[in-house]
Amino acid sequence: MKAPDSMTHISSSTALAERSLDRSATAKSRLSKRQRRELYWGLGFVSLAVGGFVLLKIVPIVASFVISLTDWNVARAPSFIGFDNYARMLTADPLFWKSLWVTAYYSLFSVPVSMAFAFALAMLLNNKIPALGLFRTLFYLPSIIPIIASSILWLWMFNPDFGLFNAGLDLIGLPRQRFIYEESQVIPSLVFMSMWSVGPMMIIFLAGLQDVPNQLYEAVEIDGGNAWHKLWHVTIPMMTPTILFNLLISIVAALQTFVQAFIMTEGGPNNGSLFIVFYIYRKAFQEQQMGYASALAWALFLLICALSILVFRTSHRWVFYHGGDN
Repeated sequence: MKAPDSMTHISSSTALAERSLDRSATAKSRLSKRQRRELYWGLGFVSLAVGGFVLLKIVPIVASFVISLTDWNVARAPSFIGFDNYARMLTADPLFWKSLWVTAYYSLFSVPVSMAFAFALAMLLNNKIPALGLFRTLFYLPSIIPIIASSILWLWMFNPDFGLFNAGLDLIGLPRQRFIYEESQVIPSLVFMSMWSVGPMMIIFLAGLQDVPNQLYEAVEIDGGNAWHKLWHVTIPMMTPTILFNLLISIVAALQTFVQAFIMTEGGPNNGSLFIVFYIYRKAFQEQQMGYASALAWALFLLICALSILVFRTSHRWVFYHGGDN
């Protein structure tokens, strides 16, 4: 007599389970529809950015590599020559090695000099002094002047006949210098000029300095340390992530120096300021050797990648993060 009741109970339980599964499947279906809708909206919002990146970055990069495999002077159709441009660059073009040396020479000195100067300014402006905002503005102001305008200004200051620097040398009884008009002096002069535009780097250093905990300085004072101990054992270690960032940015910027040579020296004297980017410009737009210029651009790209990887690979030895992980 109880068998039919138990069968009925089992049947009802099965029906309830099936309805629960149906509701769960419906809920999942509704959830997946909402997720798909959100995905479509997200793709729609990022499509312009992705499309712009592909059209303005990826396509030109690929096109430049294809062009580097051709002999093309714009006036006629390009002809495929394989890797001849790269072979010519490495074996038959002394100006390529000259431009590489000039760029390396400039970068080797301008990067540490600019970083040290920016760090020193940030240290000074991190103190509580009267009119601090005014001083920060004055030191940052040169960096917002257009690079062409500042290059013309420095061109006048470097003038060997009536320039400001030689007038100052006359006042203190030192011999006049030719600055950018002398092959041996042009790169040191441009390195000195690079200190003019350290404003953005100074601001980044200043932001990093304000993030250093004050209790660390207090601990040094309790242990009897002086200002040098605070700088060497607290400030510099805590600033190493910021130093790493500015180092990478400075290296990339120095390797791509162009305006100074274009406006001030035209690569001279005697190719003493023939930066590699200016050499690429000369080959592409003055000599119409688009294929060879593209090969030079790829050489610069690979050089920047190699140096960036080297800096990142060695950063774990000297970069200290606040969390304690290097």
